[in-house]
Amino acid sequence: MAWTTDKTDGGAVVTATATVFPQALGLASTWNPELVERVGGAVGTEARGFHSENPALWSLQLWTPVVNLLRDPRWGRNEEGYSEDPHLTGAISTAYGRGIQGEDLDHLRAAPVVKHYVGYNNESHRTTTSTMLPPRVKHEYDDAAFKPALSADAVTGAMSSYNLVNGRPMTVHHDFDELLRSWATRTLFHVTDAGGPNNLTNSQHYHATQPEADAAILKAGLDSFTVDDTDSGETITAINTALAEGLLAESDVDEAVRHVLSVRFRLGEFDPNGGPYGRIGKEAVDSPDHRALARETATQAIVLLKNDHGTLPLERDRNRRVAVIGQLSDTLYTDWYSGALPYEVTPLRGITAKLGANATVTSSEGVDRIALKAPDGRHVTATPDAAPLAVTSATGDRTRFDVFGWGEDIVTLRAVSNGKVVSCGSDRALVNDAEQPNGWNVQQQFKLVAHGGGHVLEYAGNDARQEWFGDRTYVVVESDGRLTVAASSPDSATTFTREVVRSGSDEASEVAGAADVVVVVAGSMPLINGREADDRHSMSLAPSQQALLERVLRANSNTVLVLENSYPATITWAQDNVPAIVWTTHAGAETGNALADVLFGAANPAGRLTQTWYRSAEDLPSILEYDIIKARRTYQYFTGAPLYPFGHGLSYTGFDHTDMSLSKPVVTDHDEVRVSARVRNTGDRAGDEVVQLYTHQRQSRDPQPHRRLRAFRRVRLEPGETKSVTFTLHAADLAHWDVTRSRWVVEAATHDLLVGASSADIRQRRTLRVLGESIPPRDLSRETAAETFDDYSDITLTDRSKESGTAVTAGEGGGWIRFRDADLRAGTGGITALVAKDSAGSSRIGVRLGDPSGRELGALTVPDTGDEHSYVAVRSALAGAHGRRDVCLVFEGPASLATFRIER
Repeated sequence: MAWTTDKTDGGAVVTATATVFPQALGLASTWNPELVERVGGAVGTEARGFHSENPALWSLQLWTPVVNLLRDPRWGRNEEGYSEDPHLTGAISTAYGRGIQGEDLDHLRAAPVVKHYVGYNNESHRTTTSTMLPPRVKHEYDDAAFKPALSADAVTGAMSSYNLVNGRPMTVHHDFDELLRSWATRTLFHVTDAGGPNNLTNSQHYHATQPEADAAILKAGLDSFTVDDTDSGETITAINTALAEGLLAESDVDEAVRHVLSVRFRLGEFDPNGGPYGRIGKEAVDSPDHRALARETATQAIVLLKNDHGTLPLERDRNRRVAVIGQLSDTLYTDWYSGALPYEVTPLRGITAKLGANATVTSSEGVDRIALKAPDGRHVTATPDAAPLAVTSATGDRTRFDVFGWGEDIVTLRAVSNGKVVSCGSDRALVNDAEQPNGWNVQQQFKLVAHGGGHVLEYAGNDARQEWFGDRTYVVVESDGRLTVAASSPDSATTFTREVVRSGSDEASEVAGAADVVVVVAGSMPLINGREADDRHSMSLAPSQQALLERVLRANSNTVLVLENSYPATITWAQDNVPAIVWTTHAGAETGNALADVLFGAANPAGRLTQTWYRSAEDLPSILEYDIIKARRTYQYFTGAPLYPFGHGLSYTGFDHTDMSLSKPVVTDHDEVRVSARVRNTGDRAGDEVVQLYTHQRQSRDPQPHRRLRAFRRVRLEPGETKSVTFTLHAADLAHWDVTRSRWVVEAATHDLLVGASSADIRQRRTLRVLGESIPPRDLSRETAAETFDDYSDITLTDRSKESGTAVTAGEGGGWIRFRDADLRAGTGGITALVAKDSAGSSRIGVRLGDPSGRELGALTVPDTGDEHSYVAVRSALAGAHGRRDVCLVFEGPASLATFRIER
């Protein structure tokens, strides 16, 4: 059934050495779909090149783009997505998918698969977390990110996410068949995420047997099972059993096979010579054109966050002595899904090459160099040949380690003897053998914990933090002198004396003080500071890096901060104190050249932020809170003052936005309007402006976003040049989900149309009157789905059955849901409802007017129905009530409510 290539070869992770472009977040930061489409073309071409060499290993079905919205910057996979905004995400993902596929949709260069559908933004307990998506949030926000690429036929299918949504695992969610296929005009080939089928019977306990689970997957519309590595035997057995037991019909299997074959035919698998792209060979990988495109993309992705007093661009003649300082100054890091770098231009190398022989470039990583002395006076020793670390009587470089701090107390240790990072090997022995932190469990992570007048060394790899490693996580010196992870507590570990051989901050301060200008390169290590299976708990700079920045700034006020990471950071101190700040994602082999071009003015920065940057993690609710409307998340609903707003980015020149006009002031709900504005470069440098169009609906029955991005364009302007930018806005795009009737609605309302340089930097505004409809009062005399509430507290959304439907569920403490503006003018005689309860005793659902503590009209008694999916009808009489009133259903005790109807 499966037609995807496993990422392993004989148990080792296979990583392609290829052109490495900026992380997905960096691609979106260009706000340039045309450029991203070219990147997609290069990726698809190189995929063909690898496929030609080893088709059994390198598939042409590419599991990209990731369009999960970046609503919470603490998500470990933030770097894999594009934006917190569905419109920007849709535009970038559509462009990337189109580039991968090529122009002829009947003959695909490669087959992109959009992922992970849907509501997936946390790594902690990701297979058992149930994401609560009320109807408006799901339709207007989460689904809206997936629809553009699918409806444009820019991708060939979707991958299911690990999590549950409203109580149902996405691996068996019928949206794949009923919704996603309705968006596309071509046949889609859907896949599960790795291990998803087995989660249904293991961590999720949703189906009792694998045949039941696999049958449910196929019936939900997923066509390919990514499970059990490359062994398809278990899946074949389960499907055959499901057929024999009548859980599946052969037609269900035939339908999935048809979906798979449709894409394989389009890829040219059955064409002579593999179709029009079949002749692409390995020579296409890392071509000169792709290297040039990587540099262009890395440059366009850079965002200038702050630039007081024209600190940037730096002038070569005035800055002949440049210091490049910081943990990331002379290294490039790649993330879990990155290819291997074919070459590396680090920030230090890029700046050195840019300045040439006419300047002096000095550097310091700014990290402490230490030695660890055992109680017997001998030192921990690392040999050049990467033998296991041991305590010996050696001296000099073999006993010295550079300490890199990554925050949350995590450090990595680089052995001076061979420049390799210390790992915890499979036999629990420590060995200096890694080029950089790597692998699924990132076994290069440690903590130096103060203990007993010295320090103990604690292993902090992901397997230890997730308790896969066992309880022995502390380092001891064995009888033969070797260091192993063998102790279960600090008291049973070996206590070392931490000797500072060289202070990193002292060295950095000295280097900074002797320079004309300092560039501090700080940031994250992508496999440590959050990634798949590991969310972030902090968005701050690592304390050691923060301390270094402050020390360097005291030594030289002419300091520029280059922040290189994969997520918004809470750098409030830097914003208040450092004169200039530049941000980039981990941007591939050309990072250093791109940074040098921007810092020294060969390129004018025009990247823009695709997420809100908050001042503190305290501005955020729980990472598990997915209701962006109620929780006031993202720039659309956030009411606080961000550090940097969505869409923010500065330039070395200035831009005026003038003469905004609308082609018509009034439109019907089926009409469109052209929005035009003129943009002028007011400075003396050529540059790009990203013109952004937002809207705000003034009147509505429902809470509306403060602003919502509707269109954007990146425009190149020479000094003094003016260009006119025109957007077409369809009235239908202004629709929102009407929970009272479960459909899209364009309300009669006045909309503010806002043109500017960010969501907070609006330069021009006009009003547009939309002749839509008015949402009538609720008619609760009709059967009403409980999930269509207007407000709630202390409830969750759950699965009404394992196949379909959503219910509202309260726990022991109860909760409530509110239905606003209900038409009760015909009176209230009673209420009937479908309820379930899987615990002994009975619960109560009160019917109250106005608010949860308002007058009670009556109450439903919810009996024990024996199972959470077994619903029964119950009824209660109601006291009389009239008029248009809010109706609240108040849960007293645990119960689930699927539907209800108020009798007149």
